Amino acid sequence: MAGDDEVHDGASTKEILIEACRRNNTDLLQEIIDGIPDEDQLSKILNNTTTVMGNHLFHEAALQGNYEIMDLLLDQPNFECDPINRLEGDTPLHSAIRWINSEPRAQRPFGNALVDMMLEAGCNPRVKNKGGLTALQLVDPSNKELRELIQKHEYAALNAGDFVSPGDVAASGKTSAAVVEQQADAGGDDEDAEFSGSDEEERAEWERRRREKKGR
Repeated sequence: MAGDDEVHDGASTKEILIEACRRNNTDLLQEIIDGIPDEDQLSKILNNTTTVMGNHLFHEAALQGNYEIMDLLLDQPNFECDPINRLEGDTPLHSAIRWINSEPRAQRPFGNALVDMMLEAGCNPRVKNKGGLTALQLVDPSNKELRELIQKHEYAALNAGDFVSPGDVAASGKTSAAVVEQQADAGGDDEDAEFSGSDEEERAEWERRRREKKGR
């Protein structure tokens, strides 16, 4: 049974996992996964392995735009899709946006598909990093398609709770779908900016939820 300190041809399991995620080597990652039949141990290794800079495996893959390895990671049981890195307080979604911003415009459709996969898998677009920025706020303003994609998911998340900070996610120790910690109300202006409804029924529901929250 493999552990994070086990050595394979001179490299530890941790080192192999990091290398696989950086190089989009799904065969190498699958080899490690197949060698850890216990789901709890597997999830612990995949979720807790970090680089010397404090990035998790998902950050390393996202920073390279490695779609295939990210897809494989997301398929694993109890995989944490919103870990927080040490330096910026970024989630992997923040990391993916940083990668897209650094790529040529021709790469944007691929980058948008990458982000869409992450959001569909449960990555939380409303987590703020240490700079107080969400993934949307990191997007190049000229990348309208990506902004609209994230806004669509953000509106869906609006009904689930407020923006969350890195501390909330870290304290919860759960995947983004289970994050229920809420921050204090930031003020009416911010809430008005959040609304993106397209009809009166939707606005009425949004107003109802807003009043309920203020009444707590």
